[in-house]
Amino acid sequence: MPEDLRHLAKTGQTIAVRVTPKASRNMIKVEDGMVRVYVTEVPENGKATRAVQKLLAKALGVAKSRVALVKGQVSRDKVFVVTD
Repeated sequence: MPEDLRHLAKTGQTIAVRVTPKASRNMIKVEDGMVRVYVTEVPENGKATRAVQKLLAKALGVAKSRVALVKGQVSRDKVFVVTD
């Protein structure tokens, strides 16, 4: 079960995350105010990014289509925004 981030599920809210691909399991941790997302997917062809998007959407309690990547397509540091 991912960490509960429903308090961030407001339209226009940006969420900066640090991604760790090829982790042993999918999970979200909030450490010192920073959101860290661990996914089992490999970082090729956007697989890890899509896994992060899906995990974030579940933690936010919104549809996956409402979580859009705005920065960091090929970076470990990504910024997502919650759309309407």
